[in-house]
Amino acid sequence: MTPPPRVNRALVTGICGQDGSYLTDRLLAAGWEVHGISHGAGNDGCGSGDALGPAPTVHRVDIANTAALSRTVRQVAPTHVFHLAAVSSVGRSWREPVRTAQVNSLATVALYSACLDLQEALGQRVVVLNACSGEIFAGSGQSPQNEQTRVQPTSPYGVSKAFGFQMGQLFRVRGLPVSSAILYNHESPRRPDAFVSRKITKAVAAIATGRADTLTLGRIDGRRDWGWAPDYVECLCRMAAQKEPGDYVVATGVAHSVRDFVIAAFAAAGIAAWQPHVRLDETMVRPTDPTVLVGDAGKAWSVLGWRATASFDDIVAAMVQHDLGLQPAGRVT
Repeated sequence: MTPPPRVNRALVTGICGQDGSYLTDRLLAAGWEVHGISHGAGNDGCGSGDALGPAPTVHRVDIANTAALSRTVRQVAPTHVFHLAAVSSVGRSWREPVRTAQVNSLATVALYSACLDLQEALGQRVVVLNACSGEIFAGSGQSPQNEQTRVQPTSPYGVSKAFGFQMGQLFRVRGLPVSSAILYNHESPRRPDAFVSRKITKAVAAIATGRADTLTLGRIDGRRDWGWAPDYVECLCRMAAQKEPGDYVVATGVAHSVRDFVIAAFAAAGIAAWQPHVRLDETMVRPTDPTVLVGDAGKAWSVLGWRATASFDDIVAAMVQHDLGLQPAGRVT
């Protein structure tokens, strides 16, 4: 006899991060039961949902503790796992390569293994969505990149994400429905301060309001494919709804430089002459920094019907306006 279908129950690792919070809001609004894993204290940024409605259940677990991670999977018994937790800074991965490998690589394979065990114990599918990164293609020499591009990372972060990506493909062969979203840069007012995008918009807001004079950056000619985080969460949800698992590049297909981001941010704050406020510091340049990372999301367009909706200028303006205190988080004008 086929077991009855279970209620949609999500386990979101990294629930208090940018993507985790947007995803949690979306799932709660759709009536899902949401559990999350976070290593921090408190519930700030873990998804707001409806103030009068349900809230996520947050489990305080260090994801590098693979035994505790596996135990949480068994306790929650999710129908879907959205694996978003990671050491997500390329710069930090150079400073902390061992921690990066523990969190991004070993924890990911432990999560896959726990989900496969749960699936076999329940006799029902456990759908896994893994957040990968366009950084796995950083040394490929191909631009734009797609799902067939050679995996050639150039940083500890990229290597760790490539491991999780390729292990997901192996577990898929074993019968676990693992899909990897190969995410390119995606931004919002919920982006942490450690990322260059948020560093820029917060500094520009401070300069515009007289609280600072200078924005200090490393290299500004590197080009990236920047999208809107809620759009990318929408793609994750569409991937989760597919009957067959697969890997998808999630990107806008348009590259902009850090310089473009700076110019757009100052323009959004009403400052035309940006050069006097920007200082370049060579000590902030990464050991390796690919010139162009831009994704070809043609597969997501054709299979999922997904497209990025927000323009680059709108994304930057939304972040600046939020940091100026004029706009609530999560909204593009």
